[in-house]
This record gives sequence, C-alpha cells and structure tokens, in this order.
Amino acid sequence: MGDTLRALYQQMGLSPAVIDLGERTGEKLSERFRRIDRRAEYNQMKVLQAMRECRVNAGHFASSTGYGYNDDGRDTLEQVYAKVFGCEDALVRAQLTCGTHALHVALSAILRPGDELLSPVGKPYDTLEEVIGIRESACSLKEFGISYRQVELLPDGSFDCEGIRQAMRPNTRMVTIQRSKGYDSRPTLSVDRIGELIHFIKEIRPDVICMVDNCYGEFVEEREPSQVGADMIVGSLIKNPGGGLAPVGGYIAGRKELIEKCAYRLTSPGLGKEVGASLGLNQTFFQGFFMAPVVTAGALKAAIFAANIFEELGFGVIPDGSVSRHDIIQAVELKSPEALIAFCEGIQAAAPVDSYVSPEPWAMPGYDSDVIMAAGAFVQGSSIELSADGPLRPPYTVFFQGGLTWNHGRFGILMALQRMVDKGLVDV
Repeated sequence: MGDTLRALYQQMGLSPAVIDLGERTGEKLSERFRRIDRRAEYNQMKVLQAMRECRVNAGHFASSTGYGYNDDGRDTLEQVYAKVFGCEDALVRAQLTCGTHALHVALSAILRPGDELLSPVGKPYDTLEEVIGIRESACSLKEFGISYRQVELLPDGSFDCEGIRQAMRPNTRMVTIQRSKGYDSRPTLSVDRIGELIHFIKEIRPDVICMVDNCYGEFVEEREPSQVGADMIVGSLIKNPGGGLAPVGGYIAGRKELIEKCAYRLTSPGLGKEVGASLGLNQTFFQGFFMAPVVTAGALKAAIFAANIFEELGFGVIPDGSVSRHDIIQAVELKSPEALIAFCEGIQAAAPVDSYVSPEPWAMPGYDSDVIMAAGAFVQGSSIELSADGPLRPPYTVFFQGGLTWNHGRFGILMALQRMVDKGLVDV
C-alpha cells in the first residue's frame, strides 16, 4: 500500500494496526481472489451470450405505462434470465417488491387448500414465518388451509434423509429449500448439495415441486439450482442479480407452466405476464444483470476477507475463512450486544450514503426480536450494497453482506473492526 493511500485511510478513521491487519489478510487471499475473478468472468460471459442470443437492442430500453401491453423489453429481459439460469421461463418484474414477496407469490401460486409445504433444511428466513403461518398473521398460507412441516438438518449440517422420507405425505405438494443460512448458523447449501437433495426428494415423489430460495447465491457459483433439478428458483433484484443498479424488483424462474401460474397470482387470472408496465426500468434491469457477476464477485471477496479477519481475532465465523463459498453472506458471532452494535456502527460509518448517522436496534416488521441494521445504500434495503444486520439475541451474530466494489467492502470491514477496537471490545 502506498503512503498516500495509507494516509487517506488514516484520515478516514483507520488506525495503523487495523490497516496492517487488512494488508496481511489481503495478501494471504490473493490466489483465492484470482479464482473468484475467473468464475466472475465465466458468469459475465454467460450473461453476455444470453443477451446476444436474445438480440437485446436499445429499443428494449423503452418505457411502458398503464397495462404494459406489448412491452418487448420486459419480455426479452425475462428470456435473458431464463437462458442464464437454464430455465424454460422467468418472471422478472418491478411489481415483485422484494424477495419475500416473490417467494409468497411463488408459494401461493402453486399451493392449494389441503396441500402441505415441507422444508427439509430447517426453519426458513424470519420474514417467511408469517407468510407460512409459523407466526400468526392475516392472509398467511395457514389461513388458507395450507399446512407446513420442517425437518431439521443433522448436527453436522447434513440432510436428515430418513426424517425427510418420513415427513413426505400424500398431500406434500411443494418442498422449499433455502440456499442461504438466513439468521441461522447452519451452512449455506452449495448448488451440488441442493441437486443431491432434489434428486433424493424426486426419487421419493417425482411429482413434488422443488422451489429454491436463491437469495444471496446468484453468480457465486457457475451453476444455479435450476440447473440441478429445481422446478423454480426465486430471488430479489436488490440482491445479487440486480448488480446494485436495480432499484426494486424480484424474479421467479423455472418450468413454464409454474411461471405462468406465478404470473396469474402476481397480476390476475387471465392476464398473467401480458400486463405489468416496466415504467422506464428496463435499461437499469438489463444493465444491472449484466454487471451482476462482477459485483457479486466483489461482495464475495469482502465476505471471505471478513471471515479471515475475525477468525484470526478469535471470533466464531460461519462459514470459516478457508471453506468454499456458496453465497455472499458472512456470519460472525460477536458474543455481546455491544460488539454487534459497534460492528454495525462501523459499517454505517463506511457507507457513501448516511455515513454520519448511527444505527440503533428496533422492532423491525417481520422479525421476532429487535434487529440492528446498517446500510448506507443508494437503494433502500439493497443487500448487494455494503450492509450488516443481526437480531439482538445470543450469540449476537452479525450478518455481513455486499459491497458494490471489493475496495468498498474491504474498507467497510476494517471500519467495523476499528469501531470495536475504539470501544475496547477487541485488541488488534
């Protein structure tokens, strides 16, 4: 690191000891980061090839309003998504307000009263609990007579195959598989492991629909779950596939007849994909998807960097600093509410937006305990941008993700550490 950059980092609040630790860690990871860059290049070319094959042109960036009939750009974008993810069809819409909404649309489009939803990987992400009815909520699936059961992973993180076999009932209509860990300590699932699980389930019941919550996992590997047997994959555009540019939106991709039902649920029976104005967002959605592999690679480097930094300092990290990665989320067990708050304060201080504010825990809708969130983002709630959050409950785990560039992600991690150092919570 040059003297001028070092001086700038010190001016921005980093101590020499924290800077030196960051330098040593970065040098140790240089070969691993080169491998991530090669994977990003593959995924970038995959997206580019899909855009070439779909003959994307400037006319596709035109805006539509009202009903959105004959929006060729919107329809072409969905063809691009389907090609990249190896699916028959896709629904990519600004009207899908977030990942939870996209998952709710997918679930309610397929499940009918009397059906059962099974999770073979334990509890889903907190915001889905009310969707399903695990926690009581108006208009939950439970209210419509749809039951739910889950099978926990075994202590070593492997699938409880016998438990899954026993949990499969005649009315089990859909299996939902959450790729990422959410606010949990279990391992994130690789695409290969998801494929093995789907194969096992299909051997028991070939007719069961397997849906994968793909949030935080897109472009981390060279394949997606739809390419190893998933009938549907679901995600948010303000996470990986939006490339940090999409201001809103979600996607559902998979088998054509299932996507058609999802479109009917999103809009109306009889209308489906024919309506839904793009409102001038097509160009941003195309460009964000084009940038997504490189942006995701930067976020992945930041997560690995964080794991190695905090593991060296004696904190529990999930995953650890050496294992292969399958999403962009890094969990760090900080052991105290003070450390969790300090970490998030550092992330906020490193942000390009609202760096001067201090995040505080609050009763966030959809969660069962106070949550602290740090995110100085260009897009509200964008998890592909530098952010950190966690529920204030033992073991006080922070979940770090994002960074539109590797340089910013690196700085954010060092600022989080610096804030903990300044408060006497850790020594460097």
